[in-house]
Amino acid sequence: MKRLRAGTLAFLAIAPLLIGQAAAEPPVPPGLPFAAPVSPSLTNVNGAILPGIQQWIDQVIPPPILPAPRPAPPEETTDMAPGLAALRAAVLPAPVGDPMFDMWPANLADLAPGTVIETRDITASAAPLVVVPIRQAVLFKYRTTDAHDRPSFATATLVIPATGSPMPGARPVLVNNLPIDALGRRCTPGHTLAHGLSFESALTDFVPPTTHLAALRGYAVLIPDHEGPLMAYAEPYVAGHAVLDAVRAVRGWRADEFGASRFAMTGYSGGAIATHGAVKLIESYAPDLAPSLAGAALGGVPADFEILARSMNGNLASGVFMAAVFGIARERPELLARMNHLAQWVATSPMKDQCVSVFALPGALLLPIDIAANIPDPLRSALAHDIYEVTRMAGRASATPLYIYQGEQEFWIPAEGARNLYREQCALGVTAVYRSVPGEHVIAAGLGYPEAVFWLDERLRGVPAVSEC
Repeated sequence: MKRLRAGTLAFLAIAPLLIGQAAAEPPVPPGLPFAAPVSPSLTNVNGAILPGIQQWIDQVIPPPILPAPRPAPPEETTDMAPGLAALRAAVLPAPVGDPMFDMWPANLADLAPGTVIETRDITASAAPLVVVPIRQAVLFKYRTTDAHDRPSFATATLVIPATGSPMPGARPVLVNNLPIDALGRRCTPGHTLAHGLSFESALTDFVPPTTHLAALRGYAVLIPDHEGPLMAYAEPYVAGHAVLDAVRAVRGWRADEFGASRFAMTGYSGGAIATHGAVKLIESYAPDLAPSLAGAALGGVPADFEILARSMNGNLASGVFMAAVFGIARERPELLARMNHLAQWVATSPMKDQCVSVFALPGALLLPIDIAANIPDPLRSALAHDIYEVTRMAGRASATPLYIYQGEQEFWIPAEGARNLYREQCALGVTAVYRSVPGEHVIAAGLGYPEAVFWLDERLRGVPAVSEC
């Protein structure tokens, strides 16, 4: 019951982050009275909350008392107003007590993207979880880039099987972009592999058994913690940079073993956000990697947040969607300025460190997300459209072949977004394949998985991809 109450508050807290208005837009005047009693259905015909609701919340609930913001990392300069800077600092993830994940290196600006900062052998804790025989598991900390092209860092785990490479030459590597649907660092696969199973460990770290199957095949497996140190869930630039720099880190760490390796990547749902970001950033951010990237398979693709704003509002998926946009707000704090006081209270509470098993619960309330914004109709605001545009990454061609699959009966992440991505990439000249899979999100994940794995295996074995555009 306590968790349910916490989840309810989390829903209200994260909602306004979804898409508030731009700071340059004038706020709604405070003190709007209710013209009539509010019915249980708070929306008008366009799905917008009556503006008086949000204003009334700010009148009766005071803002939280925020501590003074901690000094920003040396690479991060900001011109945020003091109040917004304090709020932004308060919503960032709490430390987990492991410097590998918590400590911000002081010399990041002096390092090239992909430079290895620190490594840790975690074979003892990771081997029982991988199950199949492995030679070594290594946790990397490396330099990467945030959503605004500023130096940052990320972590990733490399699993090296006990068997030799299945083919002559350098051992191929599968980049397994897991669906890290999480706001706290304890929820990452890197933390689980380094510290063992916990309540925060995700079932999707192990099901489907992509890491296990690849290791059995003799491939090394690279598992990036692609949300970065701010746990910017669903931010595609952060995730894309982290994935590409993880590949750079492995290639440079043991150049004699992995410098000439062939890499392929995969991701489903939240992992597809990272894969989508990575393939669209190869050409501009990591052209040096293009010759070694053999292909990318992505399914259950949340490629267009504007579509998700229609399909995930006021239903069982609302909690997950709001958490994702809260993650984006950690990198794009203009979203934080559109939270009402209730939202600020909960976004600065322990809910900011929860995994999907907790923050998904508020979806059971079936409330529209607008209820925690400080403006009317936030889903159609100017800032909303800015966020839709930037996260769509439109017009960027993948520099590696693509295999895209999607459930035809998807109702939370409609197939429209994946089909649009396929058409876009075909028009840009990318070698691509699209598979429509029966079922919704979970069923499609299982039915689409075997062919996606077979396609990846061919890419890692050096078989050229064939386009179906």
